[in-house]
Amino acid sequence: MRKYANVITAYSIMLILIILVGIFQSWTIALTIFNYCMISAVMTMGANIQWGYAGLINFGIMGYTALGGLAVVLVSVSPVSEAWSVGGFNMIICLGIILLMVFLIRQVLKKVQKPKNKNYLNTFIIIIGLILIRIISGPAIENIEAIDPAKTGFLGGLGMPVMFSWIVGGLLAGGLAYIVGKVALGLRADYLAIATLLIAEIVVSIIKHEDWLARGVKNVIGLKRPTPYEIDLQTSNWFINLVESFHSNKLELINSVSEKQEVLNRLVIESSTVYVKLCMAGLFLTVVIILLILTQKALYSPWGRKMRAIRDNEVAASAMGKNVVKDHLLIFILGSAVVGIAGAMMVTNDGLFTPGSYRPMRYTFVIWVMVIVGGTGNNFGAILGGFVVWFLWVEAAPIALFLINLFTSHLPETNEIKIHLVNSAPYFRFLMVGIGLLVIMRYRPKGILPEKIEIK
Repeated sequence: MRKYANVITAYSIMLILIILVGIFQSWTIALTIFNYCMISAVMTMGANIQWGYAGLINFGIMGYTALGGLAVVLVSVSPVSEAWSVGGFNMIICLGIILLMVFLIRQVLKKVQKPKNKNYLNTFIIIIGLILIRIISGPAIENIEAIDPAKTGFLGGLGMPVMFSWIVGGLLAGGLAYIVGKVALGLRADYLAIATLLIAEIVVSIIKHEDWLARGVKNVIGLKRPTPYEIDLQTSNWFINLVESFHSNKLELINSVSEKQEVLNRLVIESSTVYVKLCMAGLFLTVVIILLILTQKALYSPWGRKMRAIRDNEVAASAMGKNVVKDHLLIFILGSAVVGIAGAMMVTNDGLFTPGSYRPMRYTFVIWVMVIVGGTGNNFGAILGGFVVWFLWVEAAPIALFLINLFTSHLPETNEIKIHLVNSAPYFRFLMVGIGLLVIMRYRPKGILPEKIEIK
């Protein structure tokens, strides 16, 4: 227990802060923060697998997060039968062409010896494939997007339970990582970072502009979720009786029947939101615990020691017979798959898919700040960084507003300076996150919970 003393202390402080938010603001806000902290924790574990284990800089987290969100649409949304009837078969043919292109390119890379010939053949395959895809998909896309564009205008999904999308999100992200890894892992440091960022931008751009796939910037709302809906709980007798029993002491103090019913209705509405968020929290916590157990076992396994050896000295590891290229590709795929799972979790939690919201600041650089703050190479540190930074990100505005009102209490409400500061409170999150990062880098340059090499 002694070696985990810092971990227990750090997480206890975060738990206390979230509880204080519940007491002084609302439990709905506290649980919302907790749920997003858990999602951020999964993202940071994915980034930490790549950077902390293998030293790979992936600035394309945004793209893998978007693919995870796309998986929710493709899996859980019911298929649009009219769209499938006018263009679905053509899109399946296009998918088959893409798979054939991948197969042919792999065969060329394996069997053709001369690099010049490889380049010519692969270029020919890609050009011919793209021409065929354009010819076949062009009319189909127009027909699909013309089907009630205000509500649908896309193919829809498979109509399966939304929980399957978390697995599919990981598979889609892992598949993209395989392709990116084959192309870009030969690069190092900042070159790899730039390449992965550009590829992520391409992925997000495709999702935003291909309306037939997931409605593009029109967004997909009302997505399925694995928890009950608030409106159903509010009309369920068992839930009403549960809330009434839980708040019986409070309700007994009210003599008026109408007033008691009014208070009960309000409590039922508030409790339904809390209940749903608690259910989500349970699911997210389960995922985090499973991933933490697996990553911890991997980190201290012979495979984990090999990855750290490659990270610290590729030349020496290669000289010892380790396949650095293969191991880098594997770690890149695993980390990206975890990020894809997080992306699916986030869209499931929100209940909507908004491709226009995927920006590098929120879904790449903030995630990297989380990893740096928590401590690279340490799974507990990566998770903690997700909690710390997201808590600051959400609570920066309320804290800033409190401080502004405190220090400007002597000024009249019509004072222009006070009005400007109050209106600027939401933007203080960038200032607080920046200051927090600078403080951590000054006094804890390796993060709050730095990496500790243990031999088990």
